[in-house]
Amino acid sequence: MTSIAPAVAPKIVCFGETLFDLLPEGKQIGGAPLNVAYHFHQLGGLSSIVSRVGRDALGAELIQFVRENGLDSVALQKDDDLETGTVPVTFLNSTTPTYEIVSPVAWDQIEVNDAARRAVSSADAMVFGSLATRTSQNLKSLSSLLIDVKVRVLDVNLRAPFFTQSQIEALMRQADIVKVNDEEIHLIGKWYNWSGTDEELLRELYESLELKAAILTRGKNGAALMDSTGLHEHPGFKVTVADTIGAGDSFLAAFLYQYLRGVVPQRCLAYAGAVGALVASKTGGTPTYNESEVQAFLNAAKTNAKTVDQTY
Repeated sequence: MTSIAPAVAPKIVCFGETLFDLLPEGKQIGGAPLNVAYHFHQLGGLSSIVSRVGRDALGAELIQFVRENGLDSVALQKDDDLETGTVPVTFLNSTTPTYEIVSPVAWDQIEVNDAARRAVSSADAMVFGSLATRTSQNLKSLSSLLIDVKVRVLDVNLRAPFFTQSQIEALMRQADIVKVNDEEIHLIGKWYNWSGTDEELLRELYESLELKAAILTRGKNGAALMDSTGLHEHPGFKVTVADTIGAGDSFLAAFLYQYLRGVVPQRCLAYAGAVGALVASKTGGTPTYNESEVQAFLNAAKTNAKTVDQTY
């Protein structure tokens, strides 16, 4: 895996949904792109968010959250007609959430403006997910912005009924780095008539799309990475899970924070796994922590030399 370490703190821009998860105990700010931006900044990076909220109380609260947490809100737009996004959340068990994604909402109509273009052109990487492209407006805006991106990162996020095979295939072809989970890699494998182990499917994904890197998260079995140096794996970390909301987003943010600084693949995976585990041990998608806490977690894990019992 080759990367160029920036002279200053790395910067990412995240495109897509900003919303409130409506949990049984109350509302929490979320959306995968916002979560990634938040966690990247928590670790020491710079983050911008290209999204859209309503001119309502929830929109004002979301903008305030973005600003108070040090994220660049210049490209966060306001919609005069549509409301800020919400997602009612229920739990299949004590830790596994299910989502009801309301539509249409403000983040369905993200526009390309000067602020968005400036955010993208100044970033080291742009992160985008498949959910945000459920509208033709967002798909058009994303395609326009991707032209000026240094590293294009797709977080495959398959939420029925908001995706099609052709849509996901088109997005993957526009990416330099693709992140999938163990369920998604098998569905994609069926589309292309691939067969084999998770690792073999990951290699097929990496080679067929000519990616810089392909990342696979495997829940309690850790994570894997395929790049020009070969296959790299990490077994994960043992934690007591509070919930898994935002853990996968924090994994991606942590991976990119290391990758964009030129860190070797195995360390990228270990660091990302530690952040994902740490976040899974906390409640909500945007818990408070810092890079020092991650390092302490990693040091403790080395001492204990235990592996995984958590999901992200």
